[in-house]
Amino acid sequence: MAQPAFEQLQGVDSGLGRRGGGPEMLVIVNPYASTVSDQLKSLVVNALKGRYRAQAVETQSPGHAVELSREAARQGVDVVVAFGGDGTVNEVANGLAGTETALTCLPGGSNNVFHRLLGIPTEIVEATEHLLCLGDRWQPRRIDLGKVAGRHFTFAAGVGLDAAVVQRVDASPHLKARYKQMYFAQVAVSTFVRHYLISPPRLIVEAGASQIAGVTAVVQNGPVYTYFNGREIRLAEGVDLDSGDLAGAVLGRANLIDMPTVAYRAISKRAAMAGHRQIHPFSGVGELRVVSADRRKLPLHVDGDYLGLYDEVGFEVDPGALLVVG
Repeated sequence: MAQPAFEQLQGVDSGLGRRGGGPEMLVIVNPYASTVSDQLKSLVVNALKGRYRAQAVETQSPGHAVELSREAARQGVDVVVAFGGDGTVNEVANGLAGTETALTCLPGGSNNVFHRLLGIPTEIVEATEHLLCLGDRWQPRRIDLGKVAGRHFTFAAGVGLDAAVVQRVDASPHLKARYKQMYFAQVAVSTFVRHYLISPPRLIVEAGASQIAGVTAVVQNGPVYTYFNGREIRLAEGVDLDSGDLAGAVLGRANLIDMPTVAYRAISKRAAMAGHRQIHPFSGVGELRVVSADRRKLPLHVDGDYLGLYDEVGFEVDPGALLVVG
């Protein structure tokens, strides 16, 4: 039987002889993340002190991680660790954008998309050991961020059906924490049936000289939109964290005929999403605009955080905006 994470961490080589040296680190902990406990947090931070001058602080409310990371950058901290899910990572990235302080991650959420994109393991003991090794080969690099409605995003944003799903999932955080991706799937089906099967809100994506009409638009700053049971879901093509541009896809319509085949392509390793007749891809854009086509406000999310309803939103890439270590 595998040891619980906190027992395994007690055996992690933390380099106790070098305690107090290395880069200065602030660990920002989301205490409500699905895999974070007080005992686990303490053991992780103690292990990290073997390679870093590490301190930890817990977030108190939404937006608090933005303030904490921004202050850490002002004080010249070398690296901030987002210990939580993608929402915590998003807040830390927004606080560190445009600064010389690097971001890295420890998994504490239900999906941890950005952690995976940086090459950080999703299991807490392995992730802690990974961060300890980074202290010996310190090589920060710059990546791009997307930006919409005054908010940066690290890997993906969406307008339409996926944002409506995020809104409903965020309204029940206890169910999200307990059932994780299966709860997302259940909410996605019910949201589609109730709000998008008949007369869904319509939108238009304006990207360069192109105008694409549909019911949902996904904009990506990274190559993966999300993961389902560990499997990559790729909607956009030709984009990476340091490619200097954005890519995405527009779902032309949502009905009982198209959605099963769209879902199949989303999880298939062989059938590309862009090959579906109702998926209209775009790539290589520095900015684009999404507007309501029928005067109904459109839901928006960034990195799985729901932002609200909008008549129109403008997206842009912020090249090299964030320093990361992974």
